[in-house]
Amino acid sequence: MHELSNRRIGTKDRIRKICSELKTAEDIAKGKACVYATGSFGRLEASEHSDLDLFIVGKNDGKERKEGKQGSLLNRLDEICIKADLIEVTRREKIQEFSGEGRYLVHYSLDELTKTLGTREDDVTNTFTARLLLLLESRPLLEAQVYRDVTEEVIAAYWGDYEDHKNDFMPAFLANDILRLWRTFCVNYESTTKIVPEEEKAKRKLKNYKLKHSRLLTCYSALLYLLAIYTAKKTVSPANALEMIALTPTERLEWLLEHKQFIEAQSGIQSLLDQYNRFLQTTNREEDALLLEFQKKEWSKERMSEASDFGDKVFAVLNEIGQKNSFHRLLVV
Repeated sequence: MHELSNRRIGTKDRIRKICSELKTAEDIAKGKACVYATGSFGRLEASEHSDLDLFIVGKNDGKERKEGKQGSLLNRLDEICIKADLIEVTRREKIQEFSGEGRYLVHYSLDELTKTLGTREDDVTNTFTARLLLLLESRPLLEAQVYRDVTEEVIAAYWGDYEDHKNDFMPAFLANDILRLWRTFCVNYESTTKIVPEEEKAKRKLKNYKLKHSRLLTCYSALLYLLAIYTAKKTVSPANALEMIALTPTERLEWLLEHKQFIEAQSGIQSLLDQYNRFLQTTNREEDALLLEFQKKEWSKERMSEASDFGDKVFAVLNEIGQKNSFHRLLVV
């Protein structure tokens, strides 16, 4: 898996370089807030064409607002200074500009991530996406200890009933949110494709191709990991969840390969890793070049067939690992 290995090494080097240049932001954020990367940087598979998707989360300031949530320890002016440093460093490193002119470079308090869980506000404020990507595909750029504290608090919110069910805890709340994220990705794709002009079909196909590889694996690698733990232990602890968060989606598949209990699924897991490596090779070029390829009928048809096959393989592995237990049933029905 030459491509995946190179991407991991290259991304880690780039993250170290970015972090070393964020001196101003590091001083400001110290003990107050973390900055974490998601997307291809969070998955440790960034190419030279990748942009940098970031979120900022501040520790609670101890001052409860009217809506019952505390604000961030990182004040507004410090937030602006951190964002300015992030923008300057990405430009210096010749990384693509933040999408939407920084519109999605958002700052939340810890309470905003945890106390919106399961509410209507979760979707409106985008805390749902920020929280799920934190758990599924993130890497800290600033304040790793604050990042760790934040992830522990988020997991605690999902594992609220754990103390009463230590021996048979099923992470249904988190699993349902992961499934909801995947469905949201799919719905967003469908809603945009309805209004895309005929001449932009290639963009739709490229987006679909990426959706059915990287987005799908982000969600289902976590579900496979949690399902494997539950199958083996009949429970899933907060510590298990934190171990899952520390792994990238592809590292979760590699973790599964190491467990002989799931030997029947190993050929399918290896096939997923091999195909994902080919996906990374295919997409390792400028978007304009990719769009030209997707305008070729036969080439595009082959890529769409690969995407469908990838989903079939994930489903097969899910069934092998789940062994029709109660958690497996929850994921399917």
